[in-house]
Amino acid sequence: MRRRVRPPVPQRTFAPVTKRLLTILGVAFAYAAIVGNTVGAGILRAPGDIAAHLPTVTLFFAAWIAGALYALAGANALSELATMMPESGGQYHFARAALGPYAGFVVGWNDWVSTTGSTTAVALVLAESVAVLVPSLAGRESWIAAVVLMAATAALWRGVRGAAQVQYVATMLKALVFVALIVAALAFAVSHGLPSRAAVPATRAHGLALFAAFMVAMQGVIYAYDGWTGALYFSEEIRDPGRAIPRATFGGLLSVVVLYLLISVAFIAVIPIAKLAGDPLAAGSVARAVFGARGDIIVRLVIVCALPSTITAIMQMAPRVLFAMARDGLSPAWATSVNAGGTPTAAMLATLVVALLFLFTGTADAVIAVVSFFFVATYSLSFLSLFILRRREPARARPYRARGHPWTTAAAFIGSIAFLAGTVYGDPRNGLIAAGLVAISYPVYRVFAARRSPRA
Repeated sequence: MRRRVRPPVPQRTFAPVTKRLLTILGVAFAYAAIVGNTVGAGILRAPGDIAAHLPTVTLFFAAWIAGALYALAGANALSELATMMPESGGQYHFARAALGPYAGFVVGWNDWVSTTGSTTAVALVLAESVAVLVPSLAGRESWIAAVVLMAATAALWRGVRGAAQVQYVATMLKALVFVALIVAALAFAVSHGLPSRAAVPATRAHGLALFAAFMVAMQGVIYAYDGWTGALYFSEEIRDPGRAIPRATFGGLLSVVVLYLLISVAFIAVIPIAKLAGDPLAAGSVARAVFGARGDIIVRLVIVCALPSTITAIMQMAPRVLFAMARDGLSPAWATSVNAGGTPTAAMLATLVVALLFLFTGTADAVIAVVSFFFVATYSLSFLSLFILRRREPARARPYRARGHPWTTAAAFIGSIAFLAGTVYGDPRNGLIAAGLVAISYPVYRVFAARRSPRA
């Protein structure tokens, strides 16, 4: 009797997963995630920083438009990458596929840590406004922020369907309050006349100094626009990602661009740019000019209504980075756990714990200041990945192909390099710290690499 030879057992390519992520999200959720994640405290604070470095109306709006063009070029490139490899977890996958697991490791861990730190920072801004509205809570801002973070986690915990509904409602509330602020500011400007431009100083910076000032101002612009990649974190959970991701990414980003330009017009229409320059909370000054003594209360209400959607979006995005890396053996295996509702619960709990550690150790701002350098560096690696994968895998299915590539992608890549160079020139300390973090990350990567199975 012949002995039957059993076929070899195929090698497992992923760490064990309790359950899979669910493919149940649509364009509306992706759009809400992009707008909710992008529009936050940045647009309330950035105008003052930008005006301080670029104190003319022309340069002020040039920075916002340059940021919009950069983001659109980036969205064009990353939409191709996201649709050709629709896996949840963000830009980690692009760097890993094109540049290898170590590049993916650096991008993924930086993305998770910086995104988690951003959650803490946003929650603290919201808590500060709550303490102003309820004076009896003054001095308890850290505890308020902790409650906000835990409440957001609880609201998102049960499953993706419920989390999507939370995101819809929070994003709609945000849109309504910003539109109301724009209408009120423009109505005030029409009734009272535009502010005098006589006090606007002419910028004296020229040549390299002007370039450096523009790049430093662009830090605030890019930080305000950062978030348009929100849909990429949910790629494998979105139905028909080949169509839905580009539609949501471009639709959400264009909505944000229009909103930001309208807000900037409204702010400049109420306050002269010389007075706006250096204002740490430009929206507060505008609200006081429009609403008088009630202005501070109004802007605090805007913050309280606007920021929850940012927190819920980030608290869904960050865990998916950790989940994706764990599935590839580049973060702890327990982070692959997913509940029946499609929520990566272990990764979400880890994100909450780290966010609370940032909060109570007071390190969130310091972490963001250092790793924000990596935001654009990550974009640069993604743009480079598109060039590499176009050449290496020309026949691979691409449901969306970047329009104007390679020229549009090259423009975005060159813009990223120019931004990084300007940032290092204007802030060399954090640039050196960022470089040091990359250097010490390699031994940590080797620990994970030695224990993981190669992914097919």
